[in-house]
Amino acid sequence: MTIPRRSWRGAGAFAAAAVVGLAGGVISAAPAAAHTPTWAVTCSEVTLNLTAYSSKATNEVTVSVVGGEDLLATTEFGREYHTKTPLQLPKHDKELQVRLVVKAGDDAKYSFEQTKTAPVCEDDETPPQETPSETPSETPSTEPSASETAEPSAEPSETATEAAPAPAESSSSAPDLAETGSSSATPVIGGAALAVLLAGGGILWSVRKRRGVQH
Repeated sequence: MTIPRRSWRGAGAFAAAAVVGLAGGVISAAPAAAHTPTWAVTCSEVTLNLTAYSSKATNEVTVSVVGGEDLLATTEFGREYHTKTPLQLPKHDKELQVRLVVKAGDDAKYSFEQTKTAPVCEDDETPPQETPSETPSETPSTEPSASETAEPSAEPSETATEAAPAPAESSSSAPDLAETGSSSATPVIGGAALAVLLAGGGILWSVRKRRGVQH
């Protein structure tokens, strides 16, 4: 049985078309496997592993804390970028949001941006500063008892001030005694004057009597 040449040509054209289609699919699928950004965030550090980027373009990467400082300022790289030393996060007592931004130089559709949460480290959850701060606050609360014992000193001072006006009363009564002394001398003076009058009367009477006897 002989196969016409036209059928052979048709089969060969079909096979060639299938190979071209398969090759095109592989070529179109290749970029999907490229531009691979891999990164990890712990409570204290960030690591990067960026691979399969275009070496003919200038790519950029930036890592920062949302609302804070940059952990990695904008840095240019080629085909790949790795952190030889992990990026250190600042000490924090609450969760931090860390953002990664990768700009692909060959096409913007290969750029990448993602945010991850950095938890609080166990060592930072219970700071040792709380224990010494509690002890000083308790000691002043026991000290006021000394001030309470000092309060009785105020009571004797009040009693002393209240007892002080007593000498003032004796000084006010002194002028009254002086006045009574002057009034007690008045009868003596009156008696002396009366005695002088009586003596004078007696002398006049005796003188007149003698004159009457002589006449």
